[in-house]
Amino acid sequence: MNIGSLFLLLGLSMPGIVGYAHKMETEYPEYKGKDLGVIWNKSLTSIRLWAPTADAVSFLLYREGFGGLPLRTITLVKSEKGTWSGRLDGDWDGYFYTFKVKHNGVWLQEVPDPQAKAVGINGLRGMVVNLESTNPADWIYDRGPVLKEPTDAVIYELHIRDLSIHPQSGISRKGKFLGLTEEGTLSPAGLSTGLDYIQQLGVTHIHLLPAFDFRSLDESVPDPGYNWGYDPRNYNVPEGTYSTMPADGKSRIREFKQMVKTLHERRLGVILDVVYNHTGDTEKAVFQQIVPGYYYRFKEDGSFSNASGCGNETASERPMMRRFILESLVHWVSEYHVDGFRFDLMGIHDLETMQHIRDTLRKIKPDILLYGEGWTAGSSPVPDADRALKANMHLLPGIAAFSDELRDGIKGHVFHPEEKGFVSSKTDLAESVRFGIAGGVFHPQVRYEAVNYSKKPWATEPGQTIVYASCHDNHTLWDRLTVANPEQPEPARMAMQVMALGIVLTSQGIPFLHAGCEFLRTKQGVENSFESPDAINYLDWVRRDQYNGVVTYVSNLINLRRNHPAFRLGNASAIRSHLTFHPHSESGIISYSLDAVPGEPWKHIYVVLNGTGSDQAFTLPYAFWKTVVDGEQVTLNPEQGFTGNNGRIKPFSILVLQTSEHLPEPNLKE
Repeated sequence: MNIGSLFLLLGLSMPGIVGYAHKMETEYPEYKGKDLGVIWNKSLTSIRLWAPTADAVSFLLYREGFGGLPLRTITLVKSEKGTWSGRLDGDWDGYFYTFKVKHNGVWLQEVPDPQAKAVGINGLRGMVVNLESTNPADWIYDRGPVLKEPTDAVIYELHIRDLSIHPQSGISRKGKFLGLTEEGTLSPAGLSTGLDYIQQLGVTHIHLLPAFDFRSLDESVPDPGYNWGYDPRNYNVPEGTYSTMPADGKSRIREFKQMVKTLHERRLGVILDVVYNHTGDTEKAVFQQIVPGYYYRFKEDGSFSNASGCGNETASERPMMRRFILESLVHWVSEYHVDGFRFDLMGIHDLETMQHIRDTLRKIKPDILLYGEGWTAGSSPVPDADRALKANMHLLPGIAAFSDELRDGIKGHVFHPEEKGFVSSKTDLAESVRFGIAGGVFHPQVRYEAVNYSKKPWATEPGQTIVYASCHDNHTLWDRLTVANPEQPEPARMAMQVMALGIVLTSQGIPFLHAGCEFLRTKQGVENSFESPDAINYLDWVRRDQYNGVVTYVSNLINLRRNHPAFRLGNASAIRSHLTFHPHSESGIISYSLDAVPGEPWKHIYVVLNGTGSDQAFTLPYAFWKTVVDGEQVTLNPEQGFTGNNGRIKPFSILVLQTSEHLPEPNLKE
């Protein structure tokens, strides 16, 4: 269906987005009842669909999730506020269904309802479900870890399939939710893999790439291939390819819950990557088959707006779309006990919707982690001032955004892979790194005119800033350093990688690690591997053995952060009071001190970063300084060090020193 046909079906002219959006907001009724969807009860299943533009709606009941003829067809009755309703007497738990909507004499395709909580194979039919029957034992007692401050989190971004699919992962249920529940799994060298490995690494939260039902993979075949999953089909249901029995509508639900419960038992939180900003299809999407045009934004010429870069963008500002997003998120928190959400292209969503999300979810889980990308992949008809962009984060307290300033300061511009970063001698990026070290909040010693992207701070508190060097997008950190520094031998590039991770884990913000970065993860130079094979994407557990020394180093950095509040001060005022940057004549050196931090066992901490390829000298207050971190090891209880005020730092490295001696105030504030 082209856009002109769509408007004819709706009985609308094509006045452009302004008039069209106005009609949507003022003439489409908003249903506020709590009974949308197909809701099971042992003696009665209620049915209610919001379809205000429909001429008629049919509900079709099936025995199976795919194939066969309907057991019965129910003509729904037009009801209040644009809804259509019906009922099924008796217990229909486990049966499947679709809706068909008629517009101006044309029947649209059979689809589940947007609110579907269970689906059949490939998500083409919804399933009537008794959700309580999918709960693991003692599910009522399941709780995730509690955060005092968002900056106490250390996030580990992981793709379900990547974790276990390697032939030598030691994990039996490869590529499945349950692969993340297996204990005692070992690498070829006998080192931990999977769940045990992640727990031993010391991170606090696992960020799962899209684990809802997406459309790019065929759940009906044993080996469906690979995709990241940023093409949503059914938002409220776990993905079937990660289930051991995708045709069984309850299996994926039960196994997802078991994964969450196991992670919670290990004191690991679960964050879902959610993609409410677009649908994986446009014309055939569930939204479009139920209320054509309502759930999307359009350009002036009547074509679909595409700020997502994926063919469409959803209209979060419209009441029923906003309601859908809110109820979907509440479902994942209440039914699946998840601990946070990462919003894909959060900059597409309107500010009011994001504020409602924060306020609603905090009533359920006060410490929930909420963060996203504060940008878009294209222009949107909604003004920048009204969307959840980085520049508007002061209007979104309690929600964080990724700092691409720090990311690209560390390794170079994301879209120019050959470009070097601060850790590989591009010294004019130092101020962008300082921006990230301060957690994106205002600090009087940061020269914002020299920061790469933002010429002023956009975070009001450090808990609004995700500090990172790499994620699933673009090259892995190791591949990027290899592309940009072909003249450097492997030991030098290893030093750069360790330094980059050291910056992330000692910065004031919420640290975020791409899974496998701690053993120099490579995707063989593939920049965006969203549909590359497993051999490109998997976590290589042989490589974990090969670079176990780096794993130990990073694990100790995580423990350093978790045990020393100076690296996670938690509020902007404390950062300005306790973090002091120090001047250097050499542009490739950054140093700062963390002094007299309440609750910190070390009285004074001095951090030095050397982004140059040679040894560098620096001065600091005279004292006995113990070496906590250098380019080779992390010592959590250091004894070795030096006395004096002159130090040296190796090329491409981070140095952390501490002293418990009293230092005169003039020596602290240079």
